[in-house]
Amino acid sequence: MRKTMAVGLAALIAMYFLGGMSARHETFPWPQLSAMRKMVGGEKATAPSRYTFDDKERLIGDESKTLVTCPAQTDRTAVLLILGQSNAANDSGQRYKSNYGARVINAFDKRCFIAASPLLGSTDTKGEYWTLLGNNLIASGQNDSVILAPLAYSGSEVARWARGGDLNPVLVDTTRQLRDSGYRITSVLWMQGEADLVIGTTAEAYQEHFMSMVDTLRQHGVEAPVYISIASKCLEPSNGGFKEHIPDNAIVRAQLALSRSGSDIREGVNSDTLLDGEDRYDDCHIGGSGAEKLSRAWLNLLRGDGRLETSR
Repeated sequence: MRKTMAVGLAALIAMYFLGGMSARHETFPWPQLSAMRKMVGGEKATAPSRYTFDDKERLIGDESKTLVTCPAQTDRTAVLLILGQSNAANDSGQRYKSNYGARVINAFDKRCFIAASPLLGSTDTKGEYWTLLGNNLIASGQNDSVILAPLAYSGSEVARWARGGDLNPVLVDTTRQLRDSGYRITSVLWMQGEADLVIGTTAEAYQEHFMSMVDTLRQHGVEAPVYISIASKCLEPSNGGFKEHIPDNAIVRAQLALSRSGSDIREGVNSDTLLDGEDRYDDCHIGGSGAEKLSRAWLNLLRGDGRLETSR
């Protein structure tokens, strides 16, 4: 009897470890057993969500959005094409909405919505500060209306935006949709670089890929200035970053060189130096105080260029 129990116990232990290894490495018999369970019990129903995403996890639908007629562009309308990775996407720690109704618009897929976080066209569903920038542009008297056209992908490196990259056709399609909607882009705001620092992109490669993206914009009728932010800081392994930040790095050198290269490429906001530790809620992404700082900095840049244009 004891011998039988011992054999049975050993068999159970062996089956336990076999099952664990099978599940971990997706080897026989785990895939077969999983398939049988799904056939018998069916897939667990996905909980309903107000959000809809495309195959690249970009937010393309939100049941809470307010659809409005797309306003006509005037000489006092800012049309901002927003590009980059998570700190240009819906990953901020603070949400905002238009303080001016349909005067701050989220343009997406040839439709217009009153701007409110999260914005359609970028990844994730948290906050962003572009709507705050739109509010501030109107409050300052710089613009009467603001059209936000976000296209930012969390974790994207610059090569994906260059010709041949998977995001380049999406960029082309976005510019076409804006043009078909009657909008002429007035500024391109680029906030990206953290991912490239982590993977070790060289300064030369970064510049080459970025210029390829700019060439794509120019070839498709976008004549607006392109503002390249100085952005390379995203700390902690939990964010895919490093423990400490080295300010003088290949990505920053590339971004500074590009901002001085001509072709109407201008230096954007320097988030590396502007933001303190408390401005990033997880040592990488923008918190509420960081959103206010960045919005003010972008406002000052865009207002400064506006004054230059007026004085010419």
